[in-house]
Amino acid sequence: MKSLIFYSLLTMAKTNNNASKASTANKTTKGIAVKKKRTAGKKQDGETPKQARPYFVVCVGASAGGLSAIREFIAQLPPDLNAAVFIVWHLSRTALGDVFTERIRKDAKMLCKQPEDNETIRSGTTYLAIPDAHLLIKKDTILIGRGPAENRFRPSIDVLFRSAAASYGDRVIGVVLTGLLNDGTAGMMTIRESGGHCLVQDPNEAEYPGMPLSVLQTMEVDHVLPLKKMGEAIENIVKNVPLKGTQAPSKVVAESRISEKVATSIDKVAQLGEKSLFSCPDCGGALWKINNGHVAHYRCHIGHSYSEEDLGVKQYEGIEHTLWVAVRMMEERKINFRKLEKEARDKGLERLVNTYAKHDSQLEDHIEQLKELLFALQKD
Repeated sequence: MKSLIFYSLLTMAKTNNNASKASTANKTTKGIAVKKKRTAGKKQDGETPKQARPYFVVCVGASAGGLSAIREFIAQLPPDLNAAVFIVWHLSRTALGDVFTERIRKDAKMLCKQPEDNETIRSGTTYLAIPDAHLLIKKDTILIGRGPAENRFRPSIDVLFRSAAASYGDRVIGVVLTGLLNDGTAGMMTIRESGGHCLVQDPNEAEYPGMPLSVLQTMEVDHVLPLKKMGEAIENIVKNVPLKGTQAPSKVVAESRISEKVATSIDKVAQLGEKSLFSCPDCGGALWKINNGHVAHYRCHIGHSYSEEDLGVKQYEGIEHTLWVAVRMMEERKINFRKLEKEARDKGLERLVNTYAKHDSQLEDHIEQLKELLFALQKD
């Protein structure tokens, strides 16, 4: 009997001991699981804040008078800003991008660089568009585009703004600074439609108020500010403004994808808008009218894109070019008639001399009329 009791007590002790070990093991396992879950979202060892994915992207567009404005703007942004900054400034095709970058670096607290194709976007970094190439954003990657000019410029502000809206939705902050005409207006509308934030330099202080005014005449923006207050406004948006998770409309995404290519099919462009009566000033193809809110622009399937104002400018340039070609051809024809007239006179063919002289006189009248028309167009 005593042996039986002792055996039972020994069995119970072993059972309790095993249960205790199992409980400890379960607690340890749960603790490991919880720990893994909490650290999953942290940066990996050796990853600095500048290597992390940015929470926001700040897209800046400037044209005439842009250098001093960009320098003042970029000097206000702190190095730990949880955002990546992209800047498009209209430069000539032969401009030296390295010189521009070095001048911006002197004032910047953030890292400033020219981007490379397929480079990963890093927070705390400012990317400066290189001359004669579009700057695009696709998810977490930078694309360098060699497609046709938009609004007569490459890089184009609209291209950058549209691609940012398509990839980052309401985490885009669009900024339009000093400049002529209206590059950036259509792109700013896509940012607005995607839930992003729109900032415009006060036209009263802009060296060239055309671009800021174009945006303000087209849509309501979140802030109209002097340059010296823009950094503070951007910091406040990045740190304090709640996000709603708004995504870009499908039309914005589709047009952004077209900009990533040199050309696309006519069918794909036709899905974005209606065919217009106008032809492309650069390639002669058909233009489709695309509406983003109250902003309309035109695009051909090759990739040329124009605002309504820029289309008018290109049409004028086409007219002027055609008229000068006509003047040149008439001048050459007049020279040829004078040559034939001289040869006829040397041969004593008076009837032909009179005919060639008449043609020469008529061409001289036509040339003068064309030149008067050209001068009148230039005055307008």
